[in-house]
Amino acid sequence: MRTAKVGELEVARIGLGAMGMSHGYSGAGSDDAESIRTIHRAVDLGVTLIDTAEIYGPYVNEELVGKALKGRRDQVVLATKFGLISHTGRGRGKPDSSPDNIRAAVEGSLQRLDTDHIDLYYQHRVDPDTPIEETVGALAQLVKDGKIRYIGLSEAWIDTIRRAHAVHPVTALQSEYSLWTRDQEEILPVLRELGIGLVAYSPLGRGFLTGALRGAADLEKLDDSDFRKGHPRFTGENFQRNLRIADQVQKVADRVDATAAQVALAWLLAQGHDVVPIPGTKRVSRVEENTAADAVELTPDQVAALTALPPAEGGHHTDDQMRMIER
Repeated sequence: MRTAKVGELEVARIGLGAMGMSHGYSGAGSDDAESIRTIHRAVDLGVTLIDTAEIYGPYVNEELVGKALKGRRDQVVLATKFGLISHTGRGRGKPDSSPDNIRAAVEGSLQRLDTDHIDLYYQHRVDPDTPIEETVGALAQLVKDGKIRYIGLSEAWIDTIRRAHAVHPVTALQSEYSLWTRDQEEILPVLRELGIGLVAYSPLGRGFLTGALRGAADLEKLDDSDFRKGHPRFTGENFQRNLRIADQVQKVADRVDATAAQVALAWLLAQGHDVVPIPGTKRVSRVEENTAADAVELTPDQVAALTALPPAEGGHHTDDQMRMIER
């Protein structure tokens, strides 16, 4: 697989998000053996960036990833996140990126991942009660201590990124970016000015862009724990309106003899060598499909046609979740 640059990190240009193996989607946590086979297959196919977080589960996704990477740790760039669980008593649901919390969180993640260092350590969401300078100062000390190699932010916006980068270089911003979530295009020039890579989560629109979900009957088949059942873009009239985006992706896929998922990923890859999608899956077949997008070449006209698609209807998170995202 070809490579991309995320700050100073060189990684395969398609990564793997592990969240859905343990959290958020139908079947999460039901077949850890298949999830481990999926991680192994991804590494065999050249995937190097593996992404998890302490909140996924919570905790069990890091344990799963650590188990899967036993004996293969040196083959990957291992990324995890802190800050959505407070170890200092702030309470459930309150972001905590205080230095004390960071020190507690990193020790737990290192233990669960069964490693002596984390390659890329993200602040999961900006903490409004802790100045970003204090957060990054604590992370910089972890870099000096050898517990983490590089610092990342997630769903931060321009002012926070600049302030953070002034304390210590930020390597990556992880935010939602896909054909139906495009606001990161406003921030890309700033990231490129500072030499920060963009790691794109939910690059397939939580599966919507693949065409797998076509209506209420498909949603009814999902587990009650599947958060898409209450997602603004999957409900009511928004669902039907958003099908026009998936339909256009499929039309391009038919022309280039690829799947809709591969076209959605190929469009992201066409946005620059510093944009790395991390599609999530818990199935070997899907990781094989997703990584094959590396070989899909879209023409400039096809890229332009996809870029011109209408914006998705509905927020890309629930209202409560959007209050934790800087914009």
